[in-house]
Amino acid sequence: MLALTKVPAVVAAALLVPLAAGPALAEEPVPAPQPKPPAVMSNVGGERLAKPGTQVHLAGGAPVLPKELTGRSWIVADAESGEVLAAHNAHWRLAPASTMKMLFADTLLPKFPKTQKHRVAPQELAQLGEGSSLVGIKEKSTYTVDDLWMGVFLRSGNDAVHVLSAMNGGIARTVAEMNARAEELQALDTRVVSPDGYDAEGQVSSAYDLTLIARSGMQNADFRRYASTVRTAFPAEEKPGKKRGTFEIQNTNRLLTGAGDLQPYKGIAGVKNGTTTHAGSTFTGVAERGGRVLLVTVMNPSSKEPFAVYKETQRLLDWGFAAAGKVKPVGQLVPPKSAQPQEPSGQQEQDRGTAEDGGDAEQQTAATRAGGAGVALAVLGGVLVALAAVVLAVNRWLPLRKAPAEDRAARPSGDPAADPAEAPTEVGAPGPAEEQAADPAGSRSGDR
Repeated sequence: MLALTKVPAVVAAALLVPLAAGPALAEEPVPAPQPKPPAVMSNVGGERLAKPGTQVHLAGGAPVLPKELTGRSWIVADAESGEVLAAHNAHWRLAPASTMKMLFADTLLPKFPKTQKHRVAPQELAQLGEGSSLVGIKEKSTYTVDDLWMGVFLRSGNDAVHVLSAMNGGIARTVAEMNARAEELQALDTRVVSPDGYDAEGQVSSAYDLTLIARSGMQNADFRRYASTVRTAFPAEEKPGKKRGTFEIQNTNRLLTGAGDLQPYKGIAGVKNGTTTHAGSTFTGVAERGGRVLLVTVMNPSSKEPFAVYKETQRLLDWGFAAAGKVKPVGQLVPPKSAQPQEPSGQQEQDRGTAEDGGDAEQQTAATRAGGAGVALAVLGGVLVALAAVVLAVNRWLPLRKAPAEDRAARPSGDPAADPAEAPTEVGAPGPAEEQAADPAGSRSGDR
């Protein structure tokens, strides 16, 4: 070993300096620890759904679950039978972002005729959260209810939600009605604070609840039409002495439209996406294949992959279609309270006597299907509409060909001379040319 006395003094001094005193070495950033789900969650829909972690019961020949799943919570369910094919932290109460708009629509859609007109008062747009996603509603301009719902579903417009809430008697009344509707659907993990899904303290839902809500909404023909519309024309601001123009809006559901390396998903018919700083990205999707309709919800994936929430939904849909009939359900989407079978009493109980268990099971199955009655056929219609529009929307900014006036799913964008400045943009969001490469799960504020 070389003695230090044989080494020049400067070098010897350097060798004696502790390593810690030297320049700091570059280190890989330590990722923030992921929160853990509650040890015990709601058992609505089955005891296995109350457990944390992944729940699946693979039978013979069933494919394994995809590996690339990072969502804090997700669920795969059959829309018609209500069977939960697989789930991960299904009842974890998390911020829902704009997927809360599904409950808003399921609650308010039956209330107003589509042709009803409304002139927007300034106070109706006064309480929008900073960075809100907007469709571009202008005060002192008139819109039909149909226009407003297109703004809610396609552009996730918080401005449209606030106008419809004002028509319904105000935000407080709308929130109360949404909470009551959630209870009726047995979406008991859900607590509404803001009807548009904007981040608010105490506002939560779960993958299980969002799937219940979507299942209910998709039984409404108008809900299906809005959820499957790829693009449409939206009225521009009314200006005195000028002909009112329109501008085109497109659905923010990337499984409908495609984006970047993401292609439109075959058989997709909705439903709703959302992104906020607190919630991350959340998505509930419904798709049909071979007469089978699946619902998938993914909440807050940790992956930094662009459009991760859509890609993980797509992987789960692919798995669900391949696994259908080869897995045993781990739970059930429960029917609404009003669709539950009534317990017999008095003479009815006596008459039933020692009826076989099969009769009770048949009654329960009928009640469960009541929560999704006719979903398959109804969704298939939505799929056909969506596919017809998607064919024209692969290149997302090419104009649509002219379609029948009654077909809003492929409605032309209106006056081509309309000022492009009329088109709304999301605060802090990239423009069309940049959007394809953007990660919607980024830390942008506001609700999308």
